[in-house]
This record gives sequence, C-alpha cells and structure tokens, in this order.
Amino acid sequence: MSNTLVIVESPAKARTIEKYLGKGYTVESSIGHIRDLPKSAADIPEKYKGQAWARLGLDIENDFQPLYVVSPEKRQHVAKLKKMAQSADEIILATDDDREGESIAWHLYQELKPKVPVRRMVFHEITKEAIQAAIAAPRQIDTNLVEAQEARRALDRLYGYEVSPVLWKKVAPKLSAGRVQSVATRMLVERERERMRFVSAEWWDLLVTGRTAGGVTFPARMTDVSGPDGKLHKLAAGRDFDPLTGRLKEGVDVRLLTEAEARALATGLTGQPLTVTSAEEKPFTQRPYPPFITSTLQQEGSRKLGFAATRTMRAAQRLYEGGYITYMRTDSTNLSSEAVGAARTQVAQMYGQDYLSPQPRVYAKKAKNAQEAHEAIRPAGSSFRTPDSLRGELSGDEWRLYDLIWKRTVACQMADARGRSLRVRLSGKASTGEAVALSASGRTIDFPGFLRAYVEGSDDPAAALEDRETPLPPLKEGERVQAEAVKPEGHETQPPARYTEASLVQSLEGAGIGRPSTYASILGTIQDRGYATKKGQALVPSWTAFATSALLEHHFGRLVDYDFTAKMEEDLDEIAGGREHRVPYLRRFYLGESAQGGAVEGMALKPTIERQMGEIDARGIATIRVPRLDGSGIEVRVGRYGPYMERGEVKANLPDDLAPDDLTLEKAEDLLARPSGDRVLGTDEATGQPVVARAGRYGPYVTLGAENPPIRTASLFPGDDLNTLSLERALRLLSLPRMVGVSEGEEIWAFNGKYGPYLKRGNESRSLTSHDQLFTVGIHEAEAIFMQPRFGRGRAAPAAPLRTFEFEGRAPILLKSGRFGPYLTDGERNATLRKGEEESTLSAERALEILEERGKEPQKKAGQKAGKAKAPAKTSTAKAGAAKAAPRKTTTGAAPKKAAAAKKPAPKTAAKAAPAKVALTWADLRPHVGVLSAQERQLVTAMREQGRKVEDVAPELGLDVKKAKGMALQASKKLNQAARGA
Repeated sequence: MSNTLVIVESPAKARTIEKYLGKGYTVESSIGHIRDLPKSAADIPEKYKGQAWARLGLDIENDFQPLYVVSPEKRQHVAKLKKMAQSADEIILATDDDREGESIAWHLYQELKPKVPVRRMVFHEITKEAIQAAIAAPRQIDTNLVEAQEARRALDRLYGYEVSPVLWKKVAPKLSAGRVQSVATRMLVERERERMRFVSAEWWDLLVTGRTAGGVTFPARMTDVSGPDGKLHKLAAGRDFDPLTGRLKEGVDVRLLTEAEARALATGLTGQPLTVTSAEEKPFTQRPYPPFITSTLQQEGSRKLGFAATRTMRAAQRLYEGGYITYMRTDSTNLSSEAVGAARTQVAQMYGQDYLSPQPRVYAKKAKNAQEAHEAIRPAGSSFRTPDSLRGELSGDEWRLYDLIWKRTVACQMADARGRSLRVRLSGKASTGEAVALSASGRTIDFPGFLRAYVEGSDDPAAALEDRETPLPPLKEGERVQAEAVKPEGHETQPPARYTEASLVQSLEGAGIGRPSTYASILGTIQDRGYATKKGQALVPSWTAFATSALLEHHFGRLVDYDFTAKMEEDLDEIAGGREHRVPYLRRFYLGESAQGGAVEGMALKPTIERQMGEIDARGIATIRVPRLDGSGIEVRVGRYGPYMERGEVKANLPDDLAPDDLTLEKAEDLLARPSGDRVLGTDEATGQPVVARAGRYGPYVTLGAENPPIRTASLFPGDDLNTLSLERALRLLSLPRMVGVSEGEEIWAFNGKYGPYLKRGNESRSLTSHDQLFTVGIHEAEAIFMQPRFGRGRAAPAAPLRTFEFEGRAPILLKSGRFGPYLTDGERNATLRKGEEESTLSAERALEILEERGKEPQKKAGQKAGKAKAPAKTSTAKAGAAKAAPRKTTTGAAPKKAAAAKKPAPKTAAKAAPAKVALTWADLRPHVGVLSAQERQLVTAMREQGRKVEDVAPELGLDVKKAKGMALQASKKLNQAARGA
C-alpha cells in the first residue's frame, strides 16, 4: 500500500484531517513555522558567524538573500519530519491557503529536500467533503505568494533592526519599532493628543414629558427658545462648541442657556399646553450585516463577548482546527453557493419563509486591498450545526464564538427589517413669556426580519429588539398636549473616545493598514512593549509612546504615514500577483534608487537614518507638550528610567497609572509639591557620614552616606512620614537588620523585608505581626515564634475573596487581595491585575480573559517538598555558612560577622520507616479525572490513553510546552491524592 505523508500546521488539525483520509495517509503537523531569520547571535550557523550581515539575517549585497535557520526548539521535530518524508511515496503540503501558509509549505519543501513527488493541497474548511475535494485537486506551491511573504518578512526585519536602535539611543532602551506597530501607536497617541487639547463646555436644555388627551405620555426635548428679540433661536448643543477653546464657534446663531435660565424656564413651562406643528411618518428598511471577516469578528468579539483580539483568534483557531468553522484569517465577505444554501435552509426551518430574503444575498468586499479570495468566516459544512446541538462538544469561549458566527451567517440571508419612524415638532409658550419649540422622535419595528437572529453589539436579540423600538403615540398636526413634567438637564461636551481594540482594528482596516493575520499580534505587541495599557476596554498610550511617535513623525515621517503604510500593503499585493518583484522593491525601500533629476526613488531607509541620526535632538524629542501645563513652566519628559516632570531644579516622577489626558495643572502641582529631592537629616556621629531622606520610585527611604551607592539604605515603615522624619528615627531604621540573639547555635536576625517584617534563623524564617516588633522582639519571644509551624502561626482564616465570578463548565474565578495587590485565581493559575485594571469595575468576561492570557501556576517556595520528614533539632555547633546570612558590620548597630568553625552536617536521626507507596496505574487513576479542570483532563487523557507527548498536545490546548509540563505534573498529583484518599 502506498504511503502519502500529509503535513499541516497543528496537531489538532492533523487529527481532524486524518479521520477523513483513512488508510494510506499519514498526517503530521509542522507545529507552525519551522524556519525563520535568526532571533539572536546564538541562532547563526557557525559558517556565517563571521559575516557582518548574519545578525540581520539578510545579505543586502547579495539581493537581500535571507538566512533561514531552524529554531532550536523545532530541530528535533524537523528531524522527525525528515525521517517520515524518507519513507513516504508522496508528500502533500496542506498548510493554510494564505501567504503565511504558502511560505510554511515552501520552507518545509526547502528543509525536507524530498526525493518523492510533492504537491500542494488547499481548503477553507475541515470537513470530509472539503478535504476529499482538495486532495483530488492539488496544485504546485505558488512562488508569487512565497515571494510576497518573504518580502513582508524582510521589510519587518529591516524596519525593526534599523529603526529600533534609533529609539534605544534617543528615547529609552528596549523599545521596538514595527511597520504596522508604530502606525497603530501613532493612532493612539494622536487620539490622546486630541483629548489633551480638548476644552470642555457646559450647556443646558429641557427634557419635557408630554401627555396626550388620552393620557399617553411621551418624551420630547426642547430645541428652540425665543431670545430678547422675540425670535426663536436654536438651543446650543455639543456640536456648536469649539473643542479647542470650549467656546461657541464663530458665526453660530444659537442661544446658550445658563443653569439658572434653564431652571426658570422649566418652572415656567410645566403644565403649559403644547401644539403639534408637524408629524411626519416615514417607512424604513434595514439590511442585514455581511458575514464575518477577521477584523469584524475581532470587533464583535470585543463588543459582545468582551474578548481581546488574541482571545478571539485563539478560540477561532480551535474551532477551525476542529472542523466547526471555515478558515478564520480572511478579508473576504463572499459566501460559497453551498454556504448560502445551508444558511437559507436553516432560516426557513427555524424562522419560517417570511423571514427568508426573496433572493440569495451576495456581499462584495468593501475594504481596501482584499487579499486572497477566501470565504467569509462561517460554520463549516454543507449544512450548519446549530449552537444548541454543540453544547455537549464545545464549551466556554469556543461555544460562545461559534454561536456568534452562526447567528451572523444565518442572519445575512434573512429578510430586511421593516418599520416606521415618526418625527414630531411641537410649540408652546412658558408662563414667563418665552416661546419654545420641541422635538420628539419614535421608531416602531413592524417586521424584525434578520434582527430576530442577530443584532450587532448585543448578546440578546430579543432584548435588543425592544431597545430599538421607541414608539410614539399617533400624534397628528394641530393636536394639543400638555407639558406634564419638565426637567432641566446640564450637559458637558466630551473629548473623542479613546480607541478600544475593536475600534483600532476597524481604523487600521479602514486605512488599508495590516492584514487579517496581523491585527491580534499587533495589539499584543503595543501593550507588551509598554506603548499602551488597557483602562477598562480603552487603550491608553504611555508617555513613551508619545516620545517614540514624536521622533518618528519629525524625522522619519513616511514610516508612520498612513497612506505610505497602506501603499506598502498594496506593493506586497503586487508582488503576490506577480506584477512586482521582491528584490527591486526591497532595494528601493532600504537603499533607494536614483531617479531622473537626481531624486531618490523609494523610502531609502538606511540613508535616511544615517542622514537624520545627527539631527535628532534627544532632549527635544523626549519633552512632551501638555497643553494644560502651558505657561506654568512645568515640562514633561521621558527619561531613561521613565516619565517625569520638572520645573527648574524640582523634579517629580509621573505615576505609572496616570494617563496623559489626566495630567492637569492641579495634579502636576500636587506631584511637584511632594518631597522628591534629597533632604539631609544630619550626621551619624559614629561614622561622620550624612543621613539622607529620599523619595524613590518605589517609595521613601533613608541612606547612610550621600554617595552612590550609599553605605546603607533602609525603607520607611508604613507609619513614617518623609516630611517629618527625624535623624533619630532614620538612624533607628538604618540599624536594621538587628541580631536578636543565638538559638540552637544559630543567630536570629530581625529583618524589614519586601513583604513585611520577619525573623530569620539559618534557613528558617517566620513573619512578625508588626514593624515595631523588629526593635522589641527578644530571644525568648523569638524562640517561641520559631517553635510554631511556619504556616498558619497566628494567622487568621484566609480572607474572603473580594469578588467571585461564576462560569458555566469551569471553576469559578476569585478576585483576592495579595502581597502584590489584587489578583485573580481559579485554584490552578494566578494572574495579578495590572495598572488600569480596577477591581471595582472588572467584569466576569475580562477576568476570564486576564486569567487565560497571563495566568500562571503558583511557584513553589524554595526547598518545599511534599512528604519530607522534618529534620531533628540542630546541635549547638555553628554552621559554616551561617555568616553569609548575616549582613556586614557597621557602626550604626548592624550585626557583626559571625566567626564560626566549619561543621560537617550533623547525622540525622533515622526516621521511622514508612511503608512504601505502591505506584498507581492509569486504571486506578482514571475514575478520579473529575477532580481535574477540562484543560487538565484533555492533557492527561491525551498523554495517558493516546500515548502522546506533552510537546505535541500543548499547542492545541493553547499552552506553551513549559506550562503544559507543569500542568501535567499538577494533574498527576491531584489524581494520586484523589485515588489514595478514596
């Protein structure tokens, strides 16, 4: 029998496809990319280490020839693939049908060097019909797509490796620049600048509750009021104000009510008759939304499910690999005739013929630069499985996302929503004499159509449908009503909203910047690099983002120009279509080419950097203009160690959680007024050294000695005030750590540690209940403390969680207070809240997202081993290494060095022999898998029952190998404990 080797990207995808191919086929995964440009000098092969270009990974002088290397973690797997290729009669490369997938297939072909026929197989969904059709119609590797992907990779490497060092030298170390990343950062910064320039304005109007003769009430809002001239004038509204001054725009003929005028007018209008001057009713229709593409899926995942873009794509990847949806990286809204038929069949079955659109709907892609002609994201197959039918197979994120995709796909083939809108104008007169005009509008849905299945931005279509209906009573021109209640309302103009992940993706896509496969990683990068943080759902740019954007805008403007970046995407499309070639394009981008008249054609990145480098004023770039601080003499700068303010010689660090838009003059003055400079408290008589009080980035402290580094330092206790700290108190703090005495041949020391006061004896430690005990605890009290168990001594019961988030199908997530601040835990993983993540406003969806994205298993403390017998009491002979634990001697009361004789370890008393534990088999453990989480069960059963390695299982569970190994160990312990305790 022939043996055909089929290679895909992921193990989950491999298992699904193998079911559909049957005998004669072996399906194996590449586990993503197998080769890339060198990440570090260690990756460079020996024969290239002497080449100047090898670190860049591109030989510029040799037509930008790339140096591809197999990453160290993939070498063993590539060797396995090579061995499998040698025994195959045919190889089919079945990676994704996009540029990245084409590139992976090409790399596999180049690395495996097969001697048997190689074919390329593509599909957009993992169903039996799709796989069998794809394998029956193979093709060759598309070299144009490969060349486009190689060009993209080279562009990103050249951009990052040339521009990032400029940021290191001129702004701060460890920063990075990227072709799309830097443009996205600029978008965030420009929006924040708008907010910082914004000046708020106040305006007032009236909300009137009208009552008809039949007793039906309806809301109306006052739009016009007469002025001193007796003529009606429009009431001022938010659009009438200049956002830069907070004053009315020039030439606007409106009346601006004060609060007092609004209240007086409300009193005068209450109970007065109103007349309907016009009532206009118009029919309306609303078409369904197109099916999902990658960017709209990420946007709706954020708005409706609260998912970050990375979380949405993780769930979508698992759904695709499991055969539940079509390929999830696409910018086409097209649906196949098969999919249209499936959707229309379900509409007719579930909602009835009335809800089916008369003709099949076709959606054309509207965004710029549509890439490969994929389908939209939809349920897989020629008949769609309903979300309810998959509740037993899918859970958590996957089910919720499938439900969203199914509803959107089915809705796109449903009938239009139809209804009527009614706009009414009313007039009246207040008892105080002013004439007024009011407006009321209503909307009635006569036939919901597609809205019955899907409403954008809401999880509950039925509830959303009710929200969209705001009916008015059937008012007619000339009808009289009464102003039953009148409420004056004050409003403030609002600055433009910050970007969320969803709106940033929408803006990038609208500008033609980036591609479906890049948005999630870009959003992750700008947050990981410290250019933005999340405040609720909003993305807040950091001060560092301001400095880097200013540098790029002023000196490398084209690199962050929106049109230029979009044009780069178009150029890559040209390469993918075979109309442009990689090498000439890269040469123009990196080196530039001379054109007629001496002009340089292309970006000419390297010459531009060489020319501009000497012109960059690092201090000027790092100085950020804050409009609200103009004229105050206060300047904001980004320094090597973070952002700070200065006025003359006075400086103050800016708090990490202070958004640029929130820095007001009042806040700046408050920060500058806090003690930040060094204050000499006096001189230590014993050493003659000055004692200095300082305000550091991590809290106030005192030092002995003014030089850097000082002789000694000590943090202030919680009750100490840096402003009133005395020399005597400072010297007492500097006397720590304090030797309490000797017990069992070991010195006991009292320390003020990072997590509070504690005692230390050899390798043992015990916490103290208060800082004052550091100075008062005696040897007898200390010995009594050490006689108590290390954990639980004097401790109260564990504090109740701050909040609890319940979920279907998984353990609840608890929000607790810890040493590092509030953190989330589900009993297996912990995740500390970052700045901007407020525990009071945290939603269940965001809590789950945080735990999924950065949750880690709690680390065991050093030396902690289960089941270890406690050592007997030590003899009075001192340990040789004990002196190392004690700090060096000073004249301010620090502990002296311990002169101790070396000692051999004391022989341990033989512990009572415990019966040996018999190893449990999988048959013993399997009945207890209920104690494990769903993810642990998947991991353990795959390893135990299928004999698979953790390295193969981890990627399909969305885990890195290290985390998966730790999870497997924890799961094994849980099973053993459950089995032995049964």
